[in-house]
Amino acid sequence: MEHLTPRQLLERLVGFPTVSRGSNLDLVDWLEAYLTGHGIACHRHWNEDRQKAALMAHAGPMVAGAVVLSGHSDVVPVDGQTWTTDPWTVTERDGRLYGRGTCDMKGYVALAVWALVEAQRRGVRRPLQLALSYDEELGCTGAPPMIETMKQVLPLGEIALIGEPSRMALINGHKGGTGFHVHVKGFEVHSSLLPYGVSAVMEGARLIQWLNDRNAQIQAQVPSPQAAAFHPPFTTLHVGQIRGGTANNITAADCHFSIEMRVVPDEVLEDHAAAVVAEAARLAAAMQKLRPEAGITLTRFFGVPGLKPEAGGAAEALVRRLTGQNASGVVSYGTEAGQFQEAGYSAVVCGPGDIAQAHQPDEYLEISEFEAGRRFMEALLDEVA
Repeated sequence: MEHLTPRQLLERLVGFPTVSRGSNLDLVDWLEAYLTGHGIACHRHWNEDRQKAALMAHAGPMVAGAVVLSGHSDVVPVDGQTWTTDPWTVTERDGRLYGRGTCDMKGYVALAVWALVEAQRRGVRRPLQLALSYDEELGCTGAPPMIETMKQVLPLGEIALIGEPSRMALINGHKGGTGFHVHVKGFEVHSSLLPYGVSAVMEGARLIQWLNDRNAQIQAQVPSPQAAAFHPPFTTLHVGQIRGGTANNITAADCHFSIEMRVVPDEVLEDHAAAVVAEAARLAAAMQKLRPEAGITLTRFFGVPGLKPEAGGAAEALVRRLTGQNASGVVSYGTEAGQFQEAGYSAVVCGPGDIAQAHQPDEYLEISEFEAGRRFMEALLDEVA
């Protein structure tokens, strides 16, 4: 079996167009064959329609305490974006590696796969594991079942290093997130008879205004010490799109929008979600007094726990040893790190690349960042040798 370099692995991985709306099985099939060809045990967790799979691998002795290198296989679409290079081919230019997923986050996955093969080849006392999820870009929905499967089929790991782009900085905290798809059901009448109908658009606006008011209340409070580290230093609630109604002179029968919230990790995410549910129920009850057919339906479409800084955390201590960093930071975007932490792992985020390049046309990973990631993996191999 050939030994591929990190660069060669990145080129192979980017060549698979694993957009979240489609299957990732071509990538998983190839990667599983590559790893098993090097004597590395692999397992899969399938999604419900078996069109996607998470891949888990274990290199080294079959003992507990592994360092888990966690990434995701899916990437965002390139539709509607103007690219100057082929997004599915790694193109080197001006010290950068261009291609969809080079930054978010196939660069890290390539380095992790290389490290597992090297660990198996060199021999290590402490195992390394790969956790490659699906549907991270759809709200980190593929990680929780993958983590539960890992606990059943592999020796239990201790530390999870999530390689989202952080320019190899140590990130020990991030916000959690959740959201609702909202369908407001009204009752149509001519607009001249407004009091006898229910406008879904206008009732939806009441819920959106409640979100605005709640944002104002939150922002008026003094941030906690943990929240103060974030930018912005508070929880946010947001509506990005809205549609509804059929004509200017008819009360709207339907209104659809989505609510997204980003919650600082020392607050309870479910408390914010419950407040939205309660307000929607209050508004719906008032609507139904006029027209029983009216109402508000909320559909939860993602939920990602925040990552909390760990006092004396093993993951943070390991990354400090490997990088020599004294500083740590927090980010407002979500990752699978909080899900690993909830499952009992010590977790941090540390990976090559700049999050500003993620999802962009002409997405790129600086070669210097890729090389820094390789040095990190070399130091990790020395650590577990």
